[in-house]
Amino acid sequence: MILIINCGSSSLKYQLYRPDLSKVEATGMVARIGEPEGYVEHYVGRRGEHTRRKIPDHRAAFAMMMENLLSPEYNVIGCPKAITAIGHRAVHGGSVFFGSVLVDDQVMDALRDCSAFAPLHNPCNIVGIEEAQRLFPGTPNVVVFDTAFHQTIPAKAHLYALPYEFCARNGIRRYGFHGTSCRYVSRSAADILNRPLESLSMVVCHLGNGVTIDAVKGGRSVDTSIGFGTFGGVPMGTRAGDFDPAVIFHMVRELGLSLDEVETMCYRQSGLLGLSGLSNDMRVIQEAAEQGNDRCKLALEVFVYQIRKTIGAYAAAMGGLDALIFTAGIGENSASVRSMICENLEFLGVEIDARTNAIARNGHPNISSASARVATLVVPTDEERMIAIDTVQLTSREADASMEYGTAAQ
Repeated sequence: MILIINCGSSSLKYQLYRPDLSKVEATGMVARIGEPEGYVEHYVGRRGEHTRRKIPDHRAAFAMMMENLLSPEYNVIGCPKAITAIGHRAVHGGSVFFGSVLVDDQVMDALRDCSAFAPLHNPCNIVGIEEAQRLFPGTPNVVVFDTAFHQTIPAKAHLYALPYEFCARNGIRRYGFHGTSCRYVSRSAADILNRPLESLSMVVCHLGNGVTIDAVKGGRSVDTSIGFGTFGGVPMGTRAGDFDPAVIFHMVRELGLSLDEVETMCYRQSGLLGLSGLSNDMRVIQEAAEQGNDRCKLALEVFVYQIRKTIGAYAAAMGGLDALIFTAGIGENSASVRSMICENLEFLGVEIDARTNAIARNGHPNISSASARVATLVVPTDEERMIAIDTVQLTSREADASMEYGTAAQ
């Protein structure tokens, strides 16, 4: 069995695949770790349970996962040795990792070194790997990086116009995130269109609580909206997106905010939540906007406008557009947001059909109108499956981890 783990700051998500990846045998989540009350979900097919429990730390969360996987009631695995490989999601691989890797001591040291780039994410990912090594001794672990897909972005797109030597010495550049999702979705889109991935110029819109807009040309990332940290690009659920850094200087020098307060504002109090003053949930914002809430209307307009503007910029950067892809929570589920984003993109060849857009969730991925020159698709993402694919590939051969990572071309 192949176990896929996504260990976050307050949650542990897992999926268990058959060795040939033909079926997900079990899936689950241990959420609200460290909070007064958490919950545990575990499902095998249509059977499952949702229970409220106190989850003091990540070690307790992993113990609950093991309890569910080994439960005789569900008969998923008989013992830990039934797990033949484990795949992990890691957010940031810096400029070191440009592909998925088998975990060894050298990889773990490099992963720790990258934690400064993603202090909210990487330490949790490391905990997940360490717990897996403790619970499944001798089982190979693979780590898949969100940033790795974007290592193909050329220097003209990833460099910031700060002193070059300073940036090179300190690893300051555009890294990009949600790469595992973008990689999976772009491959799936090529299959749907029955065209070689290498022939396509695509803009992938990963729209969830976190948002990435990615330019994918010939299957390679050539530009991406999120930059050095995880709050850049377009506005997200609670993250600000791009703004003039002079605002930060003003908040610190003139308004007396500390850097910690500014960081908290940018990551946790901004975006849709900050603009609307109500919620970071797009469903709540849309409902309130329909009922006349002006700030929710404004939040929605800013969100849509920034995405539409980025799509146009990336089409120009690639010299044209063959496909526009929507994925993740908002991208897959909100027909109205997709419609608003595509409005006024006719000049690019983007035109969607209202009827197919409304039923896209029911297995109708192509929402383009008959006259559209550009295909517009709704493609469900599956980061866990992408991680599982990499895990099987790396553990099924004599993989030399030292050959799987190194400094990407600048």
